[in-house]
Amino acid sequence: MRRTIIRNATVISMDGQTGDYPAADILIDGSSIAAIGPGLGEIDAESIDATGMIAIPGFIDTHRHTWQSLLRNTAADWSLAQYFAGVRGVMGRLYTADDMYIANYMGALEALDSGITTLYDWSHNNNTPEHADAAVQGLRDAGLRAVFGYGNANDEWFPVSHKPTNLADMARVRRQHFNGEDGLLTMAFAARGPQFTTLDLTEAEFLAARALGLRITVHVGDGLWGLSNPIGQLHARGLLRGDTTYVHCCTLAEHEFQLIADSGGTASLAAEVEMNMGHGHPATLAFLRHGCRPSLSIDVCCSAGGDMFGQMRILLAATRGGAHGEDLRAGRTAAAQVISARDVLEFATLQGARACGLERRTGSLAAGKQADIVLLDARMLNLFPVNNPVGAVVNDAHPGNIDSVFVAGRAVKRHGRLLHADVAALRTRMEAATGALFARAGVPRDGSWLPVPYAGG
Repeated sequence: MRRTIIRNATVISMDGQTGDYPAADILIDGSSIAAIGPGLGEIDAESIDATGMIAIPGFIDTHRHTWQSLLRNTAADWSLAQYFAGVRGVMGRLYTADDMYIANYMGALEALDSGITTLYDWSHNNNTPEHADAAVQGLRDAGLRAVFGYGNANDEWFPVSHKPTNLADMARVRRQHFNGEDGLLTMAFAARGPQFTTLDLTEAEFLAARALGLRITVHVGDGLWGLSNPIGQLHARGLLRGDTTYVHCCTLAEHEFQLIADSGGTASLAAEVEMNMGHGHPATLAFLRHGCRPSLSIDVCCSAGGDMFGQMRILLAATRGGAHGEDLRAGRTAAAQVISARDVLEFATLQGARACGLERRTGSLAAGKQADIVLLDARMLNLFPVNNPVGAVVNDAHPGNIDSVFVAGRAVKRHGRLLHADVAALRTRMEAATGALFARAGVPRDGSWLPVPYAGG
């Protein structure tokens, strides 16, 4: 079994028992972390000198529509209603199964390149069984840890939809691709929920997913669509459980946050998209008031950057800015910040693992956990001197600082380069697929396409 020892790194473990170290070694034995501590001594293992580097757990993105990677930057100036019109009304139905594969493969590699070792692929463009199979294969070929969130076909998504999910195909995908839970890929259900389909269909879909042993994520609190008491509706049918992650939550009422907390549910916030597209202000403080610690996500990669560094900074600034605004309106000066850089790093790692049901495997650096590790080069101009390692990661770092990425002990990036991907060939394939998709849609690729906003539902 392969053994690797990372020597002399500044370790931010995000684990209460392991703690942090200004300089320590991390021993990887096969797929797991065997030991962490200063000066582990002579060990028969491949040695990596991490002097001047910061070791953190791999980031966890708990909600990304990875299939939209072909549409990168297309929605840069779109609102949420324009997104529905452009992505749902035009693009989604035109995707081929091969488009799904290329988008998922590229999107997963992008995640790895930026230090995201676990990706929840919120896959809601499964127009045929072949589309779903191709999406799964793209994740598998990229080599990261992923949760495939089986969602609906494109035409089932216009709110409020009366079209049922293809539950038979969901069961087939579970049986064919996910008959065990020990590999890098696991499966969940990406539900439309009561904002976007009927409550009767929502109940049937939740029950079907749970019968297959699948965790659930669901969009709630998205702009005006989220003002319909979605959590209250789920509660009325007895559907709130600890196996569910609630995405966005910006326009939920206070009692709905309490219902989520009481059920043991988790949350996924995507601050960049939420503020840019009109979902509402990030719900960080509302969750914290009720004892829930959220996770972070990229969401629609047709308008948001694909790395977690940007998401951490945006959420930190948005949350603090909202609190400071309340202080100013009340005529008082803030005594302290409402959340810290460490809080946000925890949201991006440990809380992400909990939202994916993977907290026993990943999310922190601890002996016995899977070796999902990121090394940041703190010798680069934007990071030294490192006066506060957590602050350096959250406030200053970017994907260009990532020297190495390990997933289950396997190096997937070293010395700043992905090891198992032909990026030039992928770029050629992506360009061909994207050009053909836009040609079928009959819309320009230069940023001038602004769809008429969708107003249904």
